Amino acid sequence: MENNYFKYVVGLLLLIMLSCKEKMKINKEEIIEQKVDSLLKLMTLEEKIGQMSQIRHFEKSAKKQISSKFIGSIIHTQGPLPGKTAKDWQKKFTDLQKQALKTRLGIPLLFGVDAVHGQNTFEGATIFPHNIGLGAANNPHLVEEIAKITALESQATGFNWVFSPCIAIPLNEKWGRIYEAFSESTQITANLTRASVKGHQGDLTDNTTVMATAKHFIGDGATDYGVEGGETTLTKDQVYNLLLEPYRVAVEEKVGAVMASFNTMNGISMHAHKALLTDTLKGQLKFDGIVVSDWKAYSRFGGNDIINAGIDMVMAVDGDLSKFQEGLHKGLENGEVSLARIDDAVKRILRQKFRLNLFDNPFSKTSLTKEIGKEQHRIIAKQAVRESMVLLKNEDKILPIAKETKKIVVVGEHANSSGLQSGGWSINWQGTKGNYKGSTNILEGINKIAKGNVVYDADATKNHFDADVAIIVVGEIPYAEFFGDIGHESNQLQLTLTEKHKKYINTYADKGVKTVVVLISGRPLVVTDDIDKSDAFIAAWLPGSEGDGVAEVLFGDYNFKGKLPHSWPKYVEDYKGKYGPNFWDNSIEPLFKLGYGLQYLQLKSALK
Repeated sequence: MENNYFKYVVGLLLLIMLSCKEKMKINKEEIIEQKVDSLLKLMTLEEKIGQMSQIRHFEKSAKKQISSKFIGSIIHTQGPLPGKTAKDWQKKFTDLQKQALKTRLGIPLLFGVDAVHGQNTFEGATIFPHNIGLGAANNPHLVEEIAKITALESQATGFNWVFSPCIAIPLNEKWGRIYEAFSESTQITANLTRASVKGHQGDLTDNTTVMATAKHFIGDGATDYGVEGGETTLTKDQVYNLLLEPYRVAVEEKVGAVMASFNTMNGISMHAHKALLTDTLKGQLKFDGIVVSDWKAYSRFGGNDIINAGIDMVMAVDGDLSKFQEGLHKGLENGEVSLARIDDAVKRILRQKFRLNLFDNPFSKTSLTKEIGKEQHRIIAKQAVRESMVLLKNEDKILPIAKETKKIVVVGEHANSSGLQSGGWSINWQGTKGNYKGSTNILEGINKIAKGNVVYDADATKNHFDADVAIIVVGEIPYAEFFGDIGHESNQLQLTLTEKHKKYINTYADKGVKTVVVLISGRPLVVTDDIDKSDAFIAAWLPGSEGDGVAEVLFGDYNFKGKLPHSWPKYVEDYKGKYGPNFWDNSIEPLFKLGYGLQYLQLKSALK
């Protein structure tokens, strides 16, 4: 009886504590709303439009524009770096922040960066597998930890806002951004979205966290033929049932920003699609954060139409600032845009700045620089590499490779390049082809683990046919955005391996050497014949800076855990239609279905 009474009292106390906690949250939000309303009343029209403006940090007149144009946000993209070291980066953004704080109302700046798989713009930071690999791992706890580290290393380089996660549902492997998304599965994407937003944002008042951005709203991965920024011809029900759920989850987790997409729907640019941006996102889903545009949206997608549709902050870059600010001012004068719409946009921006506690704590901590790329972060990244790898074939149990194997030949330039294994958005916008600071590549990992003789044959011309096994690493070159679209005039990307990489496999397989193929790619490729030719075949996706994690699985220190986040295509012809074979033609059989992935049945060492 006493025990039951004790449980009752404890339960009652917990309910009271939870109730108090909820009341504190409500009170905190009420206080923020009061502050927003009070500040808004003090603002001139120029100051309001300034808050809606985002520019690049390296523009020659950036400081002047902050002062005279009342800029609300700074973006870091491809171009001159803020400095050589993390402290240099922080100093650059601190100087710009001080400039903003000197303005009449002292409204602090938001600093945004495309940190899509770690703080991938800073060389020496931890770079994680791209989202397609995390979709294969399908481990929400791991995704949350990765987002926390990304937030910390982003803050350490001066940023309080990241343009991540991408929560698209890709319908066609021809799309150049497919690797930025978690999966073709709505449920997997929704689960990992929740984890990512939680990890990035945590307690927003703590300056080891950042504001996250769910992108790109909506239909970016579902365009006809996988064309970046193309037309999305899905029905309203298909959009709601297939694409909307990850955004619903992100809004539930209080995501701070949502970025509009380049695509069109029913011929209407998504940036100017009021029914979806305002009625659905802000209305139906009750999103109260910032809807931010993508690149140069004002001049590209309809001027004031995008403001009326629901865009709150505009990437007014590369000459767009004057067009935007003057155009919006005129729009208000001639009645094209209402003051209420401008006030709503500014309130959303100010609300997030108060939630981030920027008015009281506007600067990054210099002490955080020691957190960048540290060992504990790389351990998590290596775990993500191991868990993301998907074993597609293991004939005669050739894997795991015995560490005592007398001679191993490693083939392919991808084996010896952390840049090639990381893909786009890695150090540079379009990636890099060499090794970069702080990273390890696959060849280094093999050399570290193997106890026998390891030789490297970059282009399969050294004829090491006496090798006991050939580890052949093939794949795509790095790409980002529209440059990755298969069929885009600017590239020669294809849904299959290049003839050069097919030759790598054939050269050793035809000589009877046992071949283990590791595919480095941002999407499933049509490799049916290459799989047939190989003894073992692994989809390793884009593992990032910890390439030696691949070797740990090949040699059996860890088991395979990854499962396909996409159905795997069998023939190139299956992509003649608008969408991939899983959407919506059930008569087309994939080579491997969503969720496929083999494991080692037993290992000499205990399975990890």
